[in-house]
Amino acid sequence: MDIIYLHNLQIETVVGIFEWERRVKQTVSFDLDMAADVHQAAASDNIRDTLDYKKVAKRVIEFVGHSEFHLVETLAERVAELVIQEFNVRWLRLRLNKQGAIRGARDVGVIIERARED
Repeated sequence: MDIIYLHNLQIETVVGIFEWERRVKQTVSFDLDMAADVHQAAASDNIRDTLDYKKVAKRVIEFVGHSEFHLVETLAERVAELVIQEFNVRWLRLRLNKQGAIRGARDVGVIIERARED
């Protein structure tokens, strides 16, 4: 299995359970590792034959930027569903970091792995 990855994608969004979190946008960071077969793209040297990570990034930025979830778990799940469905990804690992959410901890978040159901 080949993996196309997109790491440290930082997006401003509303996410959290506290009242103050519902009023301000916070920065969350995503790491996406996505299964892809790069053989055809490597042979053709054509972007149409691969998973276009720029398109993935733009779509995730648009979705997350307009979302207002309470839990990072829900946000992660919805982004995973979006990538799998809209970009025909067979499998992905998604890491969502809500940096600074806990005093004394630099990073906090969730890591999920999801696969397309055939």
